[in-house]
Amino acid sequence: MRWDRLFSDLDAQLAAADAAELAGEVSDRTRREVGRLHLADRAGLALGAEVTIGLGAAGTASGRLEREGPGWWLLTGNGGMDQLVCTDAITWVSGLPALAADPEAQSVVQARLGLNYALRGIARDRSPVTVVLRDASACAGTIDRVGADFLDLAEHAPGEPRRAGAVRSARSIALPAIAVVRSG
Repeated sequence: MRWDRLFSDLDAQLAAADAAELAGEVSDRTRREVGRLHLADRAGLALGAEVTIGLGAAGTASGRLEREGPGWWLLTGNGGMDQLVCTDAITWVSGLPALAADPEAQSVVQARLGLNYALRGIARDRSPVTVVLRDASACAGTIDRVGADFLDLAEHAPGEPRRAGAVRSARSIALPAIAVVRSG
C-alpha cells in the first residue's frame, strides 16, 4: 500500500518533469521561430488591417494596408490618398497582428516585385505625387522614370498634371532617401 503511493508519487514527478521539459522546448522553438521573422512577414498576414507607421523625421503614415512587396507597403487612407511606404524607412508600426506568414513562403515572382517595380507602376500611371524624404523634406511632381537606385521626378505644383509648361525643374532622388510616396 505504501509502495503504491510511492510509485504514484514517482509517476507524478516524472509527468511533471516531462511537462516542464516540453514547455521549455516549446519556448525555445518559439523564440527561434520569432527570431527568423521580419516585419514584412507580419505584414503578409495584415492585409486589410489599419496600421500606423513611424518614419522617423519624415513623420507617420496611416491607413489600411492594401498590398506589400519586398521593400514597400501600400496604404490607402481616408479620402482615397494612397501612400507607398519604403520599408527601409520604417522605425515602428502599430496595428500589425502577432501572427506572421512563413518567411520562406514568398514566391520567386513576388520576390522580384520590389520597390522599383512599385515605383515604375506609379511612373506609368503618370499620377502626380509628393515624395517625402527621410529628412522630412518633400517635393511634388510626376515620376518620369525609375532606375536601379534612383527615380527622376519632374517637379511641378502638387495635384497638377505634368505638362511641359508646368515643370519647374527635374530632380533625381536616390531610392534609399525616400520614406514615402503619396498620391496627389
